[in-house]
Amino acid sequence: MSSDVRFTDFKSDKQPTWCPGCGDFGTMNGMMKALANTGNNPDNTFIVAGIGCSGKIGTYMHSYALHGVHGRALPVGTGVKLANPELEVMVAGGDGDGYSIGAGHFVHAVRRNVDMSYIVMDNRIYGLTKGQASPTSREDFETSTTPEGPQQPPVNPLALALASGGTFIAQSFSTDAQRHAEIVQKAIEHDGFGFVNVFSPCVTFNDVDTYDYFRDSLVDVAESGHDPTDYDAAKGKILDAEKEYQGVLWQNESAVAYDQKHSITQDMSAVDSGAPDGAMDLVREFY
Repeated sequence: MSSDVRFTDFKSDKQPTWCPGCGDFGTMNGMMKALANTGNNPDNTFIVAGIGCSGKIGTYMHSYALHGVHGRALPVGTGVKLANPELEVMVAGGDGDGYSIGAGHFVHAVRRNVDMSYIVMDNRIYGLTKGQASPTSREDFETSTTPEGPQQPPVNPLALALASGGTFIAQSFSTDAQRHAEIVQKAIEHDGFGFVNVFSPCVTFNDVDTYDYFRDSLVDVAESGHDPTDYDAAKGKILDAEKEYQGVLWQNESAVAYDQKHSITQDMSAVDSGAPDGAMDLVREFY
């Protein structure tokens, strides 16, 4: 891997069609910076995305990429990583893509702990389909399809990841550029499944969870001396319904990634007769 790669090397020649001011611009920039800072380059990076505003990110980044179907990005990313563990696999999704139709895949990807990263752009609304309530929308969030709000509590993706046995759980804010890139970098460097929920405001359809709201309400756990290896402390913050947190909330540093546990180290595309160490059998059991 090249050590002189710049984050701009990950930019494609395609012009993003996100709304001006969309939080996904900052989310993507942080992803590119984190990839460059960890010594990766476009030739060894594979971006998998699903459906939604976040699904376009593979087009806007210069790397290997696959734009999949709604909610199915994680099993594709898992297959890519196990087929070629030499690749840096990063899955990008949204709160609708990842925590609604893709929720089942999310739970199992977390518990398998394959060495890859999952970056979710959480704007707490369905933006691509013009503003319906998403799994993370507030209970009283009014939209054209929920005029009185969803009338159900929002999904807590961090708690879902913790309950599923997550080994790296973090949260960031797309416009806090340096901090966001730092958190994503930690997810990439983690030995296992690195999950980052990114507050990525929708300026067109969500006038509640705005940039100003997150600037005023976010609490950075690093500033309070939080120990991300302390499970009880992490659980307390993740279940705290009164505050919005930024930073690495939980990291199991003793965890062993699935692919390492099963000695999946060889690119299967380079193997002439069968998969190394039964790797193909392990891939098949996911589908």
